[in-house]
Amino acid sequence: MTAFSRQRSERAHLDPFDALSGDVPPRDQRDLMAHPFFSLSKSRRVAPIHYKAGDIELQVYAVAEHGMATIWDADVLIWAASQILAAQDRGLPTSRFFRFTPYQLLNAIGRTTGARSYFLIKGTLTRLQSTVIRTTIRQGEHWRRQQFSWINEWEELATRSGRVEGMEFVLPEWLYQGIIDRRLVLAIDPDYFALTGGIERWLYRIARKHAGRQAAGWRFELRHLHAKSGSLARYSDFAIDIRAIARRRPLPGYLLTMEHRSGRPELIHIRPVEKLCVTSPGIRTSGASGIRTSGANLSVLQAQEPQLSLWPNDLNRARKDSKEESKSYYLVARSGDNPSTSGPSRRRNGR
Repeated sequence: MTAFSRQRSERAHLDPFDALSGDVPPRDQRDLMAHPFFSLSKSRRVAPIHYKAGDIELQVYAVAEHGMATIWDADVLIWAASQILAAQDRGLPTSRFFRFTPYQLLNAIGRTTGARSYFLIKGTLTRLQSTVIRTTIRQGEHWRRQQFSWINEWEELATRSGRVEGMEFVLPEWLYQGIIDRRLVLAIDPDYFALTGGIERWLYRIARKHAGRQAAGWRFELRHLHAKSGSLARYSDFAIDIRAIARRRPLPGYLLTMEHRSGRPELIHIRPVEKLCVTSPGIRTSGASGIRTSGANLSVLQAQEPQLSLWPNDLNRARKDSKEESKSYYLVARSGDNPSTSGPSRRRNGR
């Protein structure tokens, strides 16, 4: 990097944050858990995500050369959030400007530390930087759309022989503010990083965000869950995967069961079981106090405002609102696509 480009770099105006050594409890950002920001497939995805739910709008765009950031790439952002909050717990200053060794990152997210993993992490950082997000999430009372990438810039520090001795990256302000606001962060189970399937990983984050520690759990209509995932798979293929995951029970801390009701949409019931990660006092869990269906707008409000009570007097109204909000959800992989009828097969295009 030239001296001129360094002057233009954000890093010239930010104090560096050196990653902490030792074990750091993993924590995830609520917005990233609740909305379809990432590709769920390891195959390259270029088709954008267009998603709308109530006042929330979200678009994710990829470049053909690198493809969209995946849910495995999101491990870097989880690690960054965990580092920032652990530093705050210790009374240390934090920054969007990270300095770290590849070993620190790879070891924390459960990856091997061989040469291939060092090479793959560069691909991860490239996808995180080249993926563009436009969203109205956390934009206050006045509707605005903000555009950013998951990483503003990154650089590796290598010897002449090619050995990588350190790395640096800068997080976007949108993500950093969503991390330091501890109300917007949840602790997650370290076993999350051992989940190998993209849908499994996404489903765990949905479970952690919505079901939390509620004994009664949370219910979603399966079709609504499909729209919420951002998956390119056809609904029928997506449903097959969800049912298989419910049978295998791979999610740490959560039990999934399918519920079939005559003449009514199929539901998935997510309930916490014995092994659920313990949050530190400063990290909130999902505060919802009762079970809801479909994950509609009322469900999101319930998760953040436990004083709301919709049972039993408003039961019928809640179901109606859930159906109405489900109609407002849309996901288009390509302009003009109807996701419920024309989504490509998972065998051809992944998710």
